[in-house]
Amino acid sequence: MVILLKINLFRTLFFSFKFLILFLVTLSCAEFNSKTNSKKPKIGIIGLGIESSTFSPAKTIESDFIVKKGDQMFDWYKISIDSINKDRANWVPLLVGYALPGGIVTEETYNSLVNKSLDLLKKNAPYDGILFDIHGAMSVENIDDPEGDYIERVRSVVGKNTIISTTMDLHGNVSWRLAKNSDLITCYRMAPHEDAKESDKRAIDNLLERLESGKGKPKYKAWIPIPILLPGEKTSTRVEPAKSLYAKVNPVTKTQGVLDAAIWVGYPWADEPRNHAVVMVTGDNKDSVKLKAEYLAESFWDVRDKFEFIAPTASFDKSLSLALKSNVKPFIISDMGDNPTAGGAGDVTWTLNEILKNNKFKDKDGPSLIYASIPGPQLISKAIEKGVGSKVKGFIGAEVDDRYSPPILLEGIVKSIKKGDVHAKTEVVIQKGSLSIIVTQKRKPYHYIKDFTDLGLDVSNSNILVVKIGYLVPELYNIRADWIMALTPGGVDQDIERLDYKRINRPMFPMDKNMKKPDLSARFVPLSDQ
Repeated sequence: MVILLKINLFRTLFFSFKFLILFLVTLSCAEFNSKTNSKKPKIGIIGLGIESSTFSPAKTIESDFIVKKGDQMFDWYKISIDSINKDRANWVPLLVGYALPGGIVTEETYNSLVNKSLDLLKKNAPYDGILFDIHGAMSVENIDDPEGDYIERVRSVVGKNTIISTTMDLHGNVSWRLAKNSDLITCYRMAPHEDAKESDKRAIDNLLERLESGKGKPKYKAWIPIPILLPGEKTSTRVEPAKSLYAKVNPVTKTQGVLDAAIWVGYPWADEPRNHAVVMVTGDNKDSVKLKAEYLAESFWDVRDKFEFIAPTASFDKSLSLALKSNVKPFIISDMGDNPTAGGAGDVTWTLNEILKNNKFKDKDGPSLIYASIPGPQLISKAIEKGVGSKVKGFIGAEVDDRYSPPILLEGIVKSIKKGDVHAKTEVVIQKGSLSIIVTQKRKPYHYIKDFTDLGLDVSNSNILVVKIGYLVPELYNIRADWIMALTPGGVDQDIERLDYKRINRPMFPMDKNMKKPDLSARFVPLSDQ
């Protein structure tokens, strides 16, 4: 009995000691993890992005923005925090909003979205770093340089010591204010932007490296404005000279003392002093930063008169004539002037009106043509009410931009209906003769094959595909049998030399072709804490 009591006492003491050890180990691990986490930098994510044409009558309002807050941002296409980087920081996803390119943003919308993001920023302060995720071509009523204004307001919350890493589209604009308040800054190196996630990751990696190493802000930022303003359709990196020009950027970043380098083409469809090309190089060696920035700027200037459209261009009449004579399919026509991916209103009816007047498409056995797309909420309502297979009639287009052609009274057969698209809301295919016309509740760019197959359209076997777009995005580019870009009217007219600029800095190439060579020496931007 005594022996049994001793055994039980030993067991009790043993397990008590074991649990004490486990408790101490757990406590120690928790304390270690707490210390480890406290050493991780705290990084907030914030930003707004849109391309806004000031040559379009359209206005962009708050409901046009897709806004992501909190953890939902990690699953969004724009944020490229991979699993490794996600463990390297205490990330604080605040608010990022993006809208389809369009008209000028209303002042009320801008202030509402900025204030919402700043409220979240204040609530979760302080921060070691900020990922400032923007496009760079937002225009706002009564506010010049909204991205410069926005980042200054971010600075007023986070202070001068927080490192801000700015990630942008190469079609954005970099003002002196934006350059000064950005400690790290980068942009895409490809157009179309197949490197978008790679560019965002570079902005994140650079920020983490400077925080983890303790190096802090790069010592030097060289900024060079280049008086060149060209549309993206002339500066695609698929072809020369942009292909070789942008190929020079990455080697520059391998130079000792250089952290990052970027070339911005700028955005040509807004009339502000900041709209022009820019080169920026950042790093810790002043001579290297200066030398490489000037090298990239000189390289850009040297090829200024070699930029041409990425595909053949012609009037729409000529483009359609070539498409009808072609024996290959699909023959793609870019309806460029009203391109909603560049800032067009997306509802200009001029091109569709020209197609409807053509007798070649009157009969259902004529050449097949898919037109993508035109907003027509009135016709959408009737199509939903009557259903697939019914005949409907209603007005489409020109509710926003009626400068070139009025609304079209369209009558045809409802071939398919799709609801729930993030941009279009509801899409309907109307057949009229041999035409398949995609009508949307709200404007939508058509980039992907799935956009068409979801509507029952076989785009690869259509004789002609007319898309409101500029240069073709990869999926359409890969299926094209032939392609021409039509110089059609709209808010993003590709013939920028005939745009009524009043406020851009002059002289500017190509508007002033015989201008003298500008000063392309590096301007050193003060650090954000200076």
